[in-house]
Amino acid sequence: MTAKWIETLTGSLEEKKQYKAATARIEALPAPYSDVARALQRYFLYYGMISDGSVLTAMVADHADLWERAALDGASVRDIIGDDPVEFAETFAAAYSDKQWIDKERARLRTAVAAAESTGDRRERS
Repeated sequence: MTAKWIETLTGSLEEKKQYKAATARIEALPAPYSDVARALQRYFLYYGMISDGSVLTAMVADHADLWERAALDGASVRDIIGDDPVEFAETFAAAYSDKQWIDKERARLRTAVAAAESTGDRRERS
């Protein structure tokens, strides 16, 4: 009962464990993979604006998978991210951007503009 109440306030405890485990996997990577993965993860948190904990957890776990695989294969960092790290980061994050905190405001803005247009149309016809 107490855990349910705490999760209501703070979010899923299981998701927090999964997030921390994925972050630990990134920390355990050898350099330069860990350095780049940490830099990208920081960027994701600022850029992604993901509000759904399960989506964020999935993104961080997939990110850890990517860098673990790169380290195992001996791929260079540039083989993974290409020439522009910002483009890579934003493209990667876009795959998880279906639930952002801004989505609600985007919908409100669209609704407000549509309502204003319909009000203006009614006034013009009068």
